[in-house]
Parts: sequence; structure tokens; C-alpha cells
Amino acid sequence: MSGITYVQGDATAPQGKGVKLIVHVCNDLGGWGKGFVLAVSRRWSGPEAAYRRWHRERAGNDFGLGAVQFVQVEPYVWVANVVGQRGIRTGSKGVPVRYEAIDEGLREVAVRAAELGASVHMPRIGCGLAGGTWSRVEPLVTERLVNRGIDVTVYDYG
Repeated sequence: MSGITYVQGDATAPQGKGVKLIVHVCNDLGGWGKGFVLAVSRRWSGPEAAYRRWHRERAGNDFGLGAVQFVQVEPYVWVANVVGQRGIRTGSKGVPVRYEAIDEGLREVAVRAAELGASVHMPRIGCGLAGGTWSRVEPLVTERLVNRGIDVTVYDYG
């Protein structure tokens, strides 16, 4: 038993009551244009605008692998932009996913979720375009969130 609830559906339409924190993985290049971010942008403009500004102003902020940006999109819904992939293409250094960065980001997500009293909702982060495997990500989600008493729902779309 993982302690994670798995459902068919859209993570941008999180189920349940109370405050909800939608978590997804971004790259470290400032690119926003493929994968789950398109669903986020179809629903709200704020997360993309905030991410692009965060990247553009990175010389003066914490933007980089493992960093997280929290954007409130509705009174009880937040989006967490987790920088968890290096670049966007598979190359000589392997796939873009960086498990250590996702782990670091999930630490911040846990703190914010606890502060907000929020449940966490996500697709299988790091496993789409980033090229990661859920068998590597799921234990990070369990360790950082579930084991701290945070309810987590993972959405499989389609």
C-alpha cells in the first residue's frame, strides 16, 4: 500500500474538498510549451506567466534545479512549479529528469502543503517528457509527502 490515491482524470481539476496544491515538473531552461503545462495553461494563465518571469529574473532569485514556485490560481487551489528537469532533450547525459531536484522540490511542497492544510494533486511527475520512471518518483512522493500525513492523489489522464 503506497498511501497514494490513484485516479483516472485531469490533475488540473483536482478532486476532493479543502485547499489543493497541484504539483508538476518544469525544466531549467524557461521553456513552457509541451506536456502537462499545456493543460495548466488552458485552465489558468498565472502559473506560466509566473514561471517565465521567475526564469527571466533568475539572476536575482532562487530559480534552478530543486526550486519551487507557488502560484495561487483560485481561492483554494495553488500550483507548484517544481524545477525538476535539466533541459528538455535526452542526450549524452541521459533523460532530462533529475530525481534529486524533484526530491528537493517535494521537501518544499511538503512544508507549503502543511502550512496551507492542503492535499497534493499531480500527474506522474517527471515521467512524461522528462523521461523518468514512476518506480523512482513514487518513493520520493511517499517519503516527502505521504509519510508526513499529506494526502496525495495521482492522476492518470485519458
